[in-house]
Amino acid sequence: MVRPYTVTGGRTRPSDRHVIDLMSRVTVLEADAGPPGLDHAAAALLDLARRGPRPVVELAADADLPLTVVRVLLGDLAEAGLLSIDEPYRPPDGSPAADPELLREIVERLREL
Repeated sequence: MVRPYTVTGGRTRPSDRHVIDLMSRVTVLEADAGPPGLDHAAAALLDLARRGPRPVVELAADADLPLTVVRVLLGDLAEAGLLSIDEPYRPPDGSPAADPELLREIVERLREL
């Protein structure tokens, strides 16, 4: 087990060039294995992202890494040109992006847990 600050080199945030929200969509730009020298955690995230466009929160859960670490690593991978990070969809009129009924059902199911 490696401590999170070791994986990120002590950084707690990605560079300011990237806005990485929980629901930001991550898409791999290069199908190749990536440049040599990627550490294990970054290479694992890249492999997970290759399965198709996914939100940041899903990648963090699948990688079993803290969200802070995932954000830093995704920022590094985006700066290397290996993936893109798109902001989550927000309707122009400010209405919720999700169906209110669906959100209510999710809350009810969570309360059941």
